[in-house]
Amino acid sequence: MTEFTGVKQPEFDTMTSKHTEASRRLEELAQALHSELRSAGLDTSPAARLRQLAGRVTTQAEDLRRRQKLVHELQRQKVIFGMSTPAGSFWEMPDSLEAAKGLLDGTLAGRAALKAADGDVKALAELEKLASRSGEAEFVKAFLVTLGAQGVTRLPGSLAAQLREARTHGNSDRMAQLSRQGKKALRMLSTALAKGTDPKNPAYVGAGFLKDLVKEGRAEHKAGETKYSGYQAQALIWRAHDGKTSFSKEFMEVVGRDTIVYEHDDRMDEWAASKDPLGGTFGGVQLPIVDLVGALGLGTLLRPEAHAGSPGMKTESSVVDDLFHAAKSSREASHALLNHTPAGWKESVLDYLLTTRWNAGRYMGDYAPFNDMLVTATTAQDATSRKLAAEMTKILADEVRGAFGKGDSGNLEIRNRDTFDRFAPLCYPLGRAIAANIDQLSRLLLDHATFGKVAAEDMSYALALATSDDAAFEVLVRAQTEHMRAALDTVPPVGLDVSNAERLGFTKSDVKEFDFDEDGRVDKADIKQFLTDRTVAEARPFSHIVEIRRQVLIAQGLDDKKADEALKSMVRDAIGLLPVPGAKQVGQLATGAFGELVGKGYDKLAGAAYDEIATQVAQQMSQHGRDLDETHRTVADNRLAVERLAEQMLATAMLNKGLLDDVEMIDRKFTTGTPPTIKPFTEMSPQDYSQFLEWVRKKGGGRDLIDRFSGTFRRTSEVDDYLDLQIPSTPGGGR
Repeated sequence: MTEFTGVKQPEFDTMTSKHTEASRRLEELAQALHSELRSAGLDTSPAARLRQLAGRVTTQAEDLRRRQKLVHELQRQKVIFGMSTPAGSFWEMPDSLEAAKGLLDGTLAGRAALKAADGDVKALAELEKLASRSGEAEFVKAFLVTLGAQGVTRLPGSLAAQLREARTHGNSDRMAQLSRQGKKALRMLSTALAKGTDPKNPAYVGAGFLKDLVKEGRAEHKAGETKYSGYQAQALIWRAHDGKTSFSKEFMEVVGRDTIVYEHDDRMDEWAASKDPLGGTFGGVQLPIVDLVGALGLGTLLRPEAHAGSPGMKTESSVVDDLFHAAKSSREASHALLNHTPAGWKESVLDYLLTTRWNAGRYMGDYAPFNDMLVTATTAQDATSRKLAAEMTKILADEVRGAFGKGDSGNLEIRNRDTFDRFAPLCYPLGRAIAANIDQLSRLLLDHATFGKVAAEDMSYALALATSDDAAFEVLVRAQTEHMRAALDTVPPVGLDVSNAERLGFTKSDVKEFDFDEDGRVDKADIKQFLTDRTVAEARPFSHIVEIRRQVLIAQGLDDKKADEALKSMVRDAIGLLPVPGAKQVGQLATGAFGELVGKGYDKLAGAAYDEIATQVAQQMSQHGRDLDETHRTVADNRLAVERLAEQMLATAMLNKGLLDDVEMIDRKFTTGTPPTIKPFTEMSPQDYSQFLEWVRKKGGGRDLIDRFSGTFRRTSEVDDYLDLQIPSTPGGGR
């Protein structure tokens, strides 16, 4: 334990008593001295100093009396621990009163939990009174040490067994009480367990506790006539996790990994049998290990929240799904589970979950825990997240490749609906993983690079799965929009030269790179060339995403001409319109257009995942009530929507880099003041904004850039090649 001091009894009581008596006598002496000095007409400051000393001793005496009271209560409850030394017997006494109170209450809570596990009706109420202390380190340590790994396992098992008994006897009042108190007890256990098994948390109870949890998890337990494995009971604690106190990577490395191996070893023979011809004939299914609530058919009686899902969906959960729920709130915990290959295995845990175990994962129909964990594990910008994102992309691409083929029209068709439907629940986490690594799509298409083991063809099939989901498609387009916006922001401003390069955030070598005509200064022609190059480069991944989406809609028999509402909203809100100002200079007119938004937080988004940037930029625009473009009302398909987005971004980039500073703009509705400056976008009407875009196209040379984007964007031959399609050219067909 920490923050404890060794004291001897009864010496501590004697010291407390003497301190109290000393403080009283010092106060009396100070009063008498003050009276004598005042009567003699002398300086009374010595009496004042003595009174200050008396005050300090009084405070110390009061503190000692509070400690004495706690120590006596600890002794009465048999909570305090002693040790014998050659100097005598010492008792551990907390240095802080809060630590002492935590030790006392944590021990009492642990004892109440043990009584509740034995079926004591009143014990759950006692435990409920102390639940608010589960965030305190000393409380958690004492609670878990008293309860032990066996008690942690027994309590949820006992609660489930008691609920089943109450239901069997038709005792609805007892069921309601057990359900309410049981949910609170499980939530308390979950918080305490997350804290107590995290080496970085002051409540940590040691590595031995984790090993004991594994031992109890693999053991068979019994509550009344109910037999269950320890992991079936512990899973109820994991499912009660509220996400506020994350489980540590150490917990997942020891308990989490063993849980997955435990189910693998326990179910492997049955799963193999379900796949052979005889098993298939008799309707063999790949069953996971269900948690104790599911095994006893208790539905949502011990769930801390309403069970979400479609009508008719099973109300039980598997032990492994409950583990995913506990892991999903922490990237480190998710990585610890997925980025691992158990001893003797030939596949990683991620590979196993997506292939060997996937049918068992589908059995419950509860995809949220696994999908949420995948999103947590694959969407950050660290090396492990990228590795897992690439691994998932490759695995799913290989799995769904056979589901697609070329139809009679030359367009994509779904040849194996069962395969497509089997992996359809993973569309959204796959889309999020690709979106978080959207720069890899450009590298695959433009540079013929690889993303882990993913090649451009693999990515195309992965996108065919991901873009079949509306939400995943939206995330991917938002990510590519932000990728293009960020790419355009790397273009230097007009007027860059060696004299101002450092001030504008560039280097002298940058000046040389950007100065195409080698006149020592980056002028409009140089900027236009770089914008053209960036525009063409960004159009290709846009084309890939949108054309594959179109093909998947055709394969599903849906209307490929109807624009998705999400893309309409992006056009309406001008998502991706604003640049990241950072330290680089914006043009004179851009300062007016961006107004107060310039420099207010956008530079802080650097390094964030692209889909996260898109979300935050969208929120900023929404806060300013932006509704800039009426064209979204007539957007007919996703191609037009993306082209509109590109036009918005290109116009903004030209404004931002100073290409429009010298362009005549007298009598324009989108300007204000003398000399005229462009209105802040937040003040423009839809008509003002449309006229601004038209002005950029005609006067600023933006039409050429839009044409280059559109020409590249509407060329779909790469998709045809990667998906093995041969689509006949038709008027307006996007070829």
